[in-house]
Amino acid sequence: MDSSVKKRLHAIREKVENRVRLSVEDGLFLYDPGVPLVEIGELANQVRERLNGNLAFYNINTHLNPTNVCVYRCNFCAFRANLQDARGYVMDDAQILARGQEAVDCGATEMHIVGGLHHQKNFDWYVNIIRILHEAYPRLHLKAWTAVEIDWFARMTKRPVREILQEMIDAGLGSMPGGGAEIFHPEVRDQICEHKADTFRWIEIHRTAHELGLRTNATMLYGHIENAFHRIDHLVRLRELQDETGGFQTFIPLAFHPQNTGLSHLKKPSVMMDLRTMAISRLMLDNFPHIKAYWIMLGIGTAQVALSYGADDLDGTVRHELIYHDAGATTPEALTVEQICRLIREAGREPVERDTLYRRVTRDDDEWAVRDGNLLPA
Repeated sequence: MDSSVKKRLHAIREKVENRVRLSVEDGLFLYDPGVPLVEIGELANQVRERLNGNLAFYNINTHLNPTNVCVYRCNFCAFRANLQDARGYVMDDAQILARGQEAVDCGATEMHIVGGLHHQKNFDWYVNIIRILHEAYPRLHLKAWTAVEIDWFARMTKRPVREILQEMIDAGLGSMPGGGAEIFHPEVRDQICEHKADTFRWIEIHRTAHELGLRTNATMLYGHIENAFHRIDHLVRLRELQDETGGFQTFIPLAFHPQNTGLSHLKKPSVMMDLRTMAISRLMLDNFPHIKAYWIMLGIGTAQVALSYGADDLDGTVRHELIYHDAGATTPEALTVEQICRLIREAGREPVERDTLYRRVTRDDDEWAVRDGNLLPA
C-alpha cells in the first residue's frame, strides 16, 4: 500500500474509532481502488458491531406490486409496462386480499407495497388497497408507497403531501419504503428518471412523513452511470436529513441490474463494488441505525459476506418480488426462515427476527408477538 494511502487511511481509522464524522473527501478517498477493500470492511464492521453487536436481523414479509402499468418511463426500470402492453396487469380487490391472506397464513408481519403509477387509477384506488388490507388483516404492517408514488398522488389530486400521507395513515399505512431515491445528484437523476419526483421533492416527502410520525427507509441505486462523487453526495444528503428528523430506520444500497432495461449495455456492479459500497455506506451514515444487505439484488453469497462489511440486516423472506427479478435478478423468489437463519449463522452472526419497526418478534408455533417497546440495538 502506498505510504500516502496508508497515512490517510490511518487518519480515517482514528476518526472511526473516536466516533468523528467522515467528510465528503474521506468518502471519496475510500472509493479509490487503491484503498484495500478489506481495510474498509474492517472499519465498517467496527461501526456495525458498535451499533448492533453480533446480531443480524430479518423479518417475515411479502411483496405486493398491485400494477406494473406506469406513466413514467425510467430507463433503468424493467418492471413497468404500457397500458396496452401484454405484460401489463392490474390486481383487483380479491387478488389483493388473497395476497394478504397468504401473507398472514405464512406468518408474515409485513407487506411491502409498491408498484407502477397507473394513469387511469385515481388516488382512491391506492388508498383502498391500504384500507381493505388493514381492515382484513389489522396485525399486518403495511409498508407502502415510495416518495415517487406519494408525489404522483399529490400531483393528480392537487393536494398537499401532508394531506395525502395523513389519509394513508388513517387508512392503515404503517411506514414507508425508501425506493425512488435512485441517485440524488441532478447530473445523473436527470438522465435516468428526469420526469419523476426530483431530489428536493423526495427529501421533502420523507421529511413530512417523519413529522407525521412515520418511520421510513432510504435507498441508493448504484452501479450504472453514476460515479463515486454522486454516491457520496447522495449519502451526505441522507445523513443531513437524518440529523434533522431522525426518522430513517434503514439504508439499503441497491445494486443496479441492467437486463431488460434501457441501460442493458452496462455491466452489473461487481461483488467488490457491492461490498465497498456497503462498507462506505455504513461509515458515512453514522446516524442510521441499520444497513440492509438486500439479498434479492446482491445475491445470497454477497449478502452473507456483507454482514461483515457493515450490514446488520438481510431483509426477509420476500415472497412475490417482481421489480428486480424482471431486471434479471437470479436469486430465488423467496427464502424460508430456516434458510435465512442458516445464512446468518454461517456468517458468524446471531439471527433475530424483527418486525418492521425493529422490535423483537417471538413465536410460539403459529402465533407471534412483538415485545412492546423492546427496540433492537441501534
